[in-house]
Amino acid sequence: LGGFYRSLNKNLEMEIVMREKLKLVKNAAGRLVPTMVNGVKTIPYKGVGKYSPKGLKAAPPIRSCIDYPTSGNKIVGSLQEALKKCGLKNGMTISNHHHFRNGDLVMNQVFDCAAAMGIKNLRWFPSASFPCHKSMIDHMDSGIIHHIEGSLNGPLGNYVSEGKMKGLAVLRSHGGRWQSIQDGEVHIDIAIIAAPTSDPFGNATGDRGPSACGLLGFGLADSLYADHVIVVTDNLVDFPCVPWQIQGNNVDHVVVLDKVGEPNKIVSGTTQITKSPDRLYIAEFTAKFVKAAGIMKEGFSFQAGAGGTALAFAIYLREMMKEAGVKARFIRAGSTKYLVEMLEEGLTDYILDGQTFDLEGVRSIRENAGHTNTSPFTSYNWHGKGNFASMLDAVVLGATEVDVNFNANVVTHSDGKMLHGIGGWQNCLFSKCTILPIPSFRNRIPIIVDEVTTLVGPGEL
Repeated sequence: LGGFYRSLNKNLEMEIVMREKLKLVKNAAGRLVPTMVNGVKTIPYKGVGKYSPKGLKAAPPIRSCIDYPTSGNKIVGSLQEALKKCGLKNGMTISNHHHFRNGDLVMNQVFDCAAAMGIKNLRWFPSASFPCHKSMIDHMDSGIIHHIEGSLNGPLGNYVSEGKMKGLAVLRSHGGRWQSIQDGEVHIDIAIIAAPTSDPFGNATGDRGPSACGLLGFGLADSLYADHVIVVTDNLVDFPCVPWQIQGNNVDHVVVLDKVGEPNKIVSGTTQITKSPDRLYIAEFTAKFVKAAGIMKEGFSFQAGAGGTALAFAIYLREMMKEAGVKARFIRAGSTKYLVEMLEEGLTDYILDGQTFDLEGVRSIRENAGHTNTSPFTSYNWHGKGNFASMLDAVVLGATEVDVNFNANVVTHSDGKMLHGIGGWQNCLFSKCTILPIPSFRNRIPIIVDEVTTLVGPGEL
């Protein structure tokens, strides 16, 4: 979706121009967007299917076994030692995945180490950030972090919304992030991969161990394309770590900490079923529509987002499938206990999972052969030879605003403050039938508006 990966709040356009002296052009959606972002030339949105990339994919440096231990033991004594061995210096890009969500215990320590080393002007490139990363504000104030390119919410979202960050925030969808790495738009100097289980060689998995989070797919591109890769674990096992979601041949160093994450904080307020009577009613109507439209039939597929209404939709659909004797071929996920129950009840052959949203999802991907881990490459990458998104018969998603032209916003409140990231939402719009079951109002604030504050997805999808 081109320029949509850099959605600009229309209320901040003039302020950005004044502060950064950026040249703005009007994209195909009629929004003014910059031609340069943080010193990198951008491609304004041209319209759905109107941009075709050219050239070769990016690639990491060629390495040699001469420089790595023949024993396979890549363990180093500390995070700071690993960062030094990777040659951390001013202006580099550090990346990480967000599979621990608000329970991540690694990245704050990484940037504390960078501060202790006197490093400045780093670009932080997470697949998403959470309120647990509030201490990054201090690192931005002190100049250790120059800017963040990744989903922003909570304290970090407020900080950036108020214009306090030195660079421009760049939000990408899950597929857009993979594209930006493989296309060379973002070059990762050091990738940090927090892993619930790893062996000394760097093979790693997320589905087991005391800090099990389920998947590590959002860190896969980082492991493949970064110049240096550090796996950080609190559960070291003898070689080989099986199954491995991250391959040790791509890993430079392994660091063992007391604890890398808090699995109980994977669940957040946005991944819990709604208790609102009107939204439950909307979810029920959505399930009835899917049935009445003939979408719900033997061998169909669907995806439900992680929002409260979408989760409720899955529960209503489940009962309708039981009553009709219908079985899905696959469900695309973010997995939750509700989808796991459908798998274990025989209502679907497979869950194709991108991230686990609760501990039942973590258990299931470890125990159920039909619960398969995927990555943004397989599911959402538009710059490839096809992906799973367009194969889905129906996708049910949330939105913070939808306008009269069906354009939608999932990033900001109506006041322009960042609410959360794009996630896979933008990529899922390419399904055969995309449904946004939303109320007219939330807390007396209109959801249906004349023009969305931040345009994240075009109405034609």
